[in-house]
Amino acid sequence: MKHVLETLQRVYNNKELRNKFLFTALIFAVFRFFAHVPVPAVNTQELQKLFANNQFLGVLNIFSGGTLARFSVMAIGINPYITASIIFQLATMIFPQLKELSKDGEAGRERINQYTRFLAVPLAVVQSISVLVLLNSQKLIQTQAPLAIVAMILTMVAGSMMLMWLGELVTLYGIGNGISMVLFAGIVGQLPIAMAQFFSITTSDQYLNYALIAAVFLLVIACMVIVNEAVRKVNVQYAKRVRGSRLYGGQTTHLPLKINTAGVLPIIFAISIMLVPAFAGRLLASAKDVRLVQFGQQLQVWFSQTSWIYAITYFLIVFAFTYFSTLVFFNTEDLSDELKKSGAFVPGVRPGRPTQLLLNFIITRITFVGAVFLGMIALLPSLVQRFTGISSLAIGGTGMLIVVSVVLETTKQVESLMVSQNYDKYI
Repeated sequence: MKHVLETLQRVYNNKELRNKFLFTALIFAVFRFFAHVPVPAVNTQELQKLFANNQFLGVLNIFSGGTLARFSVMAIGINPYITASIIFQLATMIFPQLKELSKDGEAGRERINQYTRFLAVPLAVVQSISVLVLLNSQKLIQTQAPLAIVAMILTMVAGSMMLMWLGELVTLYGIGNGISMVLFAGIVGQLPIAMAQFFSITTSDQYLNYALIAAVFLLVIACMVIVNEAVRKVNVQYAKRVRGSRLYGGQTTHLPLKINTAGVLPIIFAISIMLVPAFAGRLLASAKDVRLVQFGQQLQVWFSQTSWIYAITYFLIVFAFTYFSTLVFFNTEDLSDELKKSGAFVPGVRPGRPTQLLLNFIITRITFVGAVFLGMIALLPSLVQRFTGISSLAIGGTGMLIVVSVVLETTKQVESLMVSQNYDKYI
């Protein structure tokens, strides 16, 4: 505790860091203000009941920062930009032009980021239409006028683009990664209301169950920190080079390979996939054909939160996409080439192809641990609901993982800034 207070005091005394935190807090305040500005012609009371009874919609509401349940102007949140980012990350593996552009330093990354913004606009339109179709199937839209529907779509798209802009402002002038900080602010911003609702419906015979859940969640948070920080160190040695009368190289260091390279993206992707059968079931349940209605009802039963079909499918999708996204983020071929160009090698392993095979061997096995961990985190709320019957959790495993990851990364950035500024004093 003393170390934490000393760190906070050092941050407060540092003018640059203090200004960054104040700017980030200002952006959070703007975000929370617009999160309470509603889009008209929607029955928000019935909408909140719908979100309270559906865990998948509740997770989407977490990612939107609570704006989807209120149906505010930022109802679809930052999801279109995240989806566009994933698409371009995958595209860099397929298209050589994008791969070369990504290696072109800061200018290349900025161009790809600009393309990502452009792609986020049509994705925001599609997602806005999908949300309106879902709400209309539940008879929550109070108007069917085409002009009003178009205005609602444009309002949600504008809100998503504004939220993307706020996130980029945090990246440039604030502290931490802007997109991650927006998700963090949305999750944390819902906690006071969620805790108040939680205590209002809690009865005395449930206190023991909630105490056990709290203990489990503390254990899960500790596991998240361990897995998030865990690395497999691969020893790397630099070849000795003689230039003139001086000897360069010869150092021995290590290459840290993270167990959880993919972060929370596999869970976000799995949620998007798992929403499809539940969404289709709701649409088919309102069809006129009896067979379609029965099939829609069966889909809702199969993919309910307590169904084993839902749990197994959800886990397998998270597990598979963890491996896939690790291959995207961690390109062993490029890494082995970079090591070879810099005169570095793994002791006992030849540079080039043999080094790539070794890295593939290691990353495949350590990713197994990360994939199982992410799968269990994704299923945590459903398992708690199945074995305890409690569904009113303030924050799920995915939200916890986002909060823990953002806090750890932001802490590292703050420490890095303080260390670099201390070095600057002596230059």
